[in-house]
Amino acid sequence: MKPFSYVGILLLLLTGCDTTPQHRAVYVLVDTSATYTQELEHAHKVINYLLGVLEPGDSLAIARIDSESFSEQNVIASITFSNRPSQVNNEKRQLQQKFSEAIQKTRGSAYTDISGGLLQAASYLKETGAKQRYLFVFSDLAEDLKRGQIRDFKLDLKQTHVIAVHVTKLKSDNKDPEQYQQRINNWRQRIEASGASWQVINDLSRLDRSFLR
Repeated sequence: MKPFSYVGILLLLLTGCDTTPQHRAVYVLVDTSATYTQELEHAHKVINYLLGVLEPGDSLAIARIDSESFSEQNVIASITFSNRPSQVNNEKRQLQQKFSEAIQKTRGSAYTDISGGLLQAASYLKETGAKQRYLFVFSDLAEDLKRGQIRDFKLDLKQTHVIAVHVTKLKSDNKDPEQYQQRINNWRQRIEASGASWQVINDLSRLDRSFLR
């Protein structure tokens, strides 16, 4: 019988009993409505950044917000990266290609179902079981629904960091600057009510501090 290891016990106390890898799950929502299509190059930069920092075992999904009713068809790509580093680079290249091809085919849509996208993202992030969950939203945050549609349901985004990236102003915001801030505040209140944290980043150089928290 091997002697009792006090060193082993000490390591358990220092690191905690849970030796499960602390994987991250990231969901990226990209607004492809007519008012936002010119800003998609910024989403491309962030996707490349995420592919650079995500590690084996992490999960990533990318979806477009471009319809009157969000569905599985809006998902561009979804993957949990292999635990084998030799496969991860190939998986990342394939995902990057899928995103590039999808963006090239994008045509500005008439509707913007942001709430539906958030609902789908919440479900995905929860299913991954990841300890660290991130939801990036590229949008002007102006939800444009088909007449008669209702999106006042509650969201469940507990343990999730929601980051609105590059929130552009609408032409109407120039006439009434408070409209822009009010739109952001309305989403902040709804996101925080869902149990998530909320952050707006318009300067992409600040992304590191938000993601690696």
